[in-house]
Amino acid sequence: MDEVEIPQYFLCPISLMIMKDPVTTVTGITYDRESIEVWLVTAEEDMAVTCPVTKQNLPRDIELLTPNHMLRRLIQAWCIANASNGIDRIPTPKYPLDKSHMLRLVRQVNNHQLCAEALKKIDALVIENEKNRKCLEEVGAIKAMVSFIVRNYKERKLINGLEEALKIFHLVWSPTTENEQLVKENRDLIVAILWILRSDMTKNQVVLKTQAMMVLKNVTEVSSSNLLSGLDPEFFQEMVNMLRKESKHHISQQATKAALQVLVHACSWGRNKQKIIESGAIFELIELELCNTEKRVSELVLCVMAHLCTLADGRAEFLKHAAGIGVVTKRTLRVSSSTDDCAIQILGSISKCSATKEVLMEMLRVGAVSKLCMVIQASCSDYLKKKAMEILRTHSYAWSNSPCIQVYLLTRYPGQ
Repeated sequence: MDEVEIPQYFLCPISLMIMKDPVTTVTGITYDRESIEVWLVTAEEDMAVTCPVTKQNLPRDIELLTPNHMLRRLIQAWCIANASNGIDRIPTPKYPLDKSHMLRLVRQVNNHQLCAEALKKIDALVIENEKNRKCLEEVGAIKAMVSFIVRNYKERKLINGLEEALKIFHLVWSPTTENEQLVKENRDLIVAILWILRSDMTKNQVVLKTQAMMVLKNVTEVSSSNLLSGLDPEFFQEMVNMLRKESKHHISQQATKAALQVLVHACSWGRNKQKIIESGAIFELIELELCNTEKRVSELVLCVMAHLCTLADGRAEFLKHAAGIGVVTKRTLRVSSSTDDCAIQILGSISKCSATKEVLMEMLRVGAVSKLCMVIQASCSDYLKKKAMEILRTHSYAWSNSPCIQVYLLTRYPGQ
């Protein structure tokens, strides 16, 4: 390819690349839209934003950026003329629709005849860019999606557009005060999502149910303590069923992570920990972690188990599984600081409240004692080292013959 000289005024002053969507600021300088928008958005809140070229003050409002259509056409024509030299054609950018059009589409979601087509159009807008998502949120898209999802459940049929409605909810969602008010006490929405998860009325079940789980995760993150503490055992059984990779209830990895996050959010309220334990969660969590290779899943699994092992029934179920102590030991110091925290919590709960001779020997056999010694030596937080030291000191009599227990480890931090 011959070397092509690019006209200087085709280049963005920020990126120094050919502009795809040139826009002019109030200072009269033209930039590529993406570059100047990032410049405006990432500027520090307490400081004035200045034009990169003129150093004059710039308003943060991206609506004040004016498309430079003449320059864009010149760039496009130049690209076409130089196509033989390897220059790619620059497509005409799509500009966001106005609010009135989006509001009209959102209102059509409540119309039985128009809802399916309206949801497809909204879905396309949501995928297109962040501006559309923000605008749709402002015109009440979340409220419309909640109404549509609940309507499916109350009419006991999967209306065309449900998959799009769930996807739109998840992508447009942000935890604003208005949105939280819509869902934090909305038991009908929780029930509707559970109904979708149990439904077999659609061919594309994986996508539909994955989207339903993403919505459920969004909702439980902001749900009130009253709503979360009132969740019934069937709800938790459905979440636990999703952790079984070989069962018909398993949907996708994304849905599995969402189910784990729902369990984390629900653990702190009412009798939820007991309900989760009774649903067989401990066994399924250990089985899931045995074949897991993803960091985030490990963090969530150990977080849920740390919550559940604070109860006697949780510890009993944990110790029933032959690989329980082993899998927690293996993940310690190998995944993240968050996982280390949860692993030490679990081992601490077991060694404090369920330390039979058999349990202590199992901890020694699978390397838990060695890992506790390593925690003391590793670059972990001080409180984790203190906790590990506490466990080792408490049961030093049982592990005294172990080669990994050395006197200097037990006396290295004499004040702890």
